Order: sequence, then C-alpha cells, then structure tokens
Amino acid sequence: MTENSSVRDCSSAMQRVLIVAYHFPPQSGSSGFLRALKFSRYLIEYGWRSVVLTVHERAYEKLDSQQLSNISPEVSVIRAFALDTKRHLSIRGRHLRALALPDRWASWCLGALPAGLRAIRANRINVILTTFPIATAVLIGFLLHRATGKPWVIDFRDSMTEEEYPRDERTRRIYRWIEKQAIRYGARWIFTAESARRMYLNRYPSLSPEKCLVIHNGYDEEDFKDLVPIQRNRGAGGPLRLLHSGLIYQEERDPKPFFRTLAKLKNEHQISAEKLRIDLRASGSEAEYSRCLRELGVDDIVHLLPALPYREALQDSACADGLLLMQAASCNHQIPAKAYEYMRIRKPILALTPQEGDTGRLLHKVGGTTIVNLADEAAMYHALPQFLHSVSAGNHPFPDPQEVERYTRRNQAGDLAACLQQVAAERA
Repeated sequence: MTENSSVRDCSSAMQRVLIVAYHFPPQSGSSGFLRALKFSRYLIEYGWRSVVLTVHERAYEKLDSQQLSNISPEVSVIRAFALDTKRHLSIRGRHLRALALPDRWASWCLGALPAGLRAIRANRINVILTTFPIATAVLIGFLLHRATGKPWVIDFRDSMTEEEYPRDERTRRIYRWIEKQAIRYGARWIFTAESARRMYLNRYPSLSPEKCLVIHNGYDEEDFKDLVPIQRNRGAGGPLRLLHSGLIYQEERDPKPFFRTLAKLKNEHQISAEKLRIDLRASGSEAEYSRCLRELGVDDIVHLLPALPYREALQDSACADGLLLMQAASCNHQIPAKAYEYMRIRKPILALTPQEGDTGRLLHKVGGTTIVNLADEAAMYHALPQFLHSVSAGNHPFPDPQEVERYTRRNQAGDLAACLQQVAAERA
C-alpha cells in the first residue's frame, strides 16, 4: 500500500468521509474519475474532509499523471493493493473466472479492507461513501460498514443492475446480491439521473423516497478557466468541424445509424469532406468503426482520433464548431458526463438521443441543442443538414449560461455535504 498523508489527523472542527472509489487520478480513459476527485476537492468548503480509498496505480490500464496535481492537498489518498485479473493473473490470455467476480478488480478487497479499517480509526471517519460503477468498490463499502458500524452512503451514479445487465447471468446475480446489501444497509442512495432514482424506488418499494437523491454530474469551472474558445471565421473556408469526445459504446451508443445517414447525405451530394469534418476522439472500437466507415464510403468525412489528456480534450472541444453527443434509448435513464462539459463550452450541440430520456430533457432545458433520436435515420437525415446550415450561418443557439451554472461541481459537492451531514446527525 502506498499513501499520500493517509493517516494525517484532521481538524476537530471537520467531519470526515471515507470515499471508496476505483476511478481516481491518475486513472485515464474514462471521465468517471472526475466525480470522486471533485467531490473530495470541494467537500472541504462545506465542512467535510475526505479520505479517498482507491486502487494502486498498477490496476489502471491507462494513466494520466497530469491529473495528480488536481488532488487537493487537504485530501488524504490511500492506494491499496489491487490487481487487474485480466492483465495480471492471466496465463496465455486465460484466467480463473472466480478471480474476476464481481469484476476484474476483486483483489482490491484484499488491500482495501485492512487499509480502510486503519483509515477509519486513524481519521475518525464519520461516514463511508462508495461510488459505482466498479462493483468491488460497493462490496468494500458494505464490508467496512458491517465491520465498523459507520453509516454508509452509496453513490450508484447509474443503475447497478437491470433485467439484462450485466449480460452474464452469474455476474448479474452477484451484482444484484451486492445491490441488495446496499439497499438493506445503506443510509442514503445517490443517482445521477431522475429516471435511475425512479427505477430503484420501483424495484425496492421499501426505499424511502426522501433518502434517494439525485446529484448530477457536472463541470468544474476551474477546468475551463484558461480555455481559448475558437469561433469559426465565416469567410475562412474549410470544413465545418463536429467533435464527439469520448467512448462510443457499440450497443449503448451504436453510431452505425448515424454513419448510414452520413453515407446517404454524401451520396446525394448534401455533404462532402470539403464542407464537413466529423472527429470521433477516443471512441473505442476503432477497428470496427473504421471498417464500417470504409464500407459506407464516409471515412473521408469521419475521422477516428486518439485520446488526449483531459485538459487538452476540453480545449479540443472548445475549438470545434459543434459538439456531437450519442445516447441510445436503452440509456434513457442515464446522462453522460460529457453533456455537462459540452453545455459549459457553449457551442451548438447535436444530441443524437431520444427527447424523452434524461439526457434529452436536460439538454432541452438548457437549450442550444438540436435533439434527434439516434435510432431514427429518417429524422437524422432531415435534421443534420439543417443543423449544419444553422451552425455555419452562426444562428444556431447556445446553451443558456444561467441554466448551465446550476451544474457546477462545487454546487454538487454542496448537495453531497448536506446529505452527509444528515446521515452523520442521525447517527450522532
């Protein structure tokens, strides 16, 4: 175990929370680390000091050391022993199934439990907070709660299980068992979207609605402080540039209907590489998408680009003419974290998502967005040329800054602090 001031005593005036989170700097490849990072950074403004229990750096596939400087010096970080079963415990590409249940980081329990118990004693922890989407983190929180009696708050973010998720039945049974322990023993349950909250209230009628909270993801104004927004020079020529930043899952955000729409528009000479460039930055599944783009003949319009460090990725978005978001109907109860960053950048947004989903409702509320169902190729065929024309002409609206400001990470940390304060008071 390595530590960064992990057993430093805290001021007696402060309450203390142990945050169990897999995603934390220097993890890279997912924006999920921002939630725990920003909570820990801003909770101190509301009277809560954070001790973060996370994994050793070896457990991450990708690292971004630049993010380490964003960890507040007031935050204690414990990096407990953990291995990635797929990478560290495989022989010729195969590993024991039991070593990857509930997930590939199950070994984290071996390091996290003793480290967490020491941290709870040394820092006089008031509340344990665990944050999904790594199931092992929730399991660790449950075990620490049972061992210490400290109240436990579960930040589910999105749903932990659904009827067919996880797809593997054995994994789904284990996830559902962990989820049931969270429901039985938790003091509060937090979600990032209202639909996910309603799903859990329907699934578990014993839940108290006032103890199921929505704390959105958001954006941190500090991350945007030095960005240089680039406005398109209408007379400069060159293609209009749309950007999608981040993973595009083949199921949850299947881009193929969008690709086919582009191919149809290109064949009808409504779009061309001279007038339109679409960049998919760090999309994942590059081999599959590259093949599909070639077959459709739009690989000169759509470009697959590598990942960038977080701040550079934000600057890249600020330089685009418009921002592209994809979210299928199967994820109507989720809001991708990038939606909040897109809103803050204040560029026109093309959201390929159902109007009735939580993402569609959020973007409709803040404005500045053209919303079209990702599965409706006919609607995309009509909407895309209109969107491109309005962006090129400079008359597409932008997100309303007053609405966007509600979703700052500082404000979300304030909501979390109020939740933690209620929980601590109940156990006082």
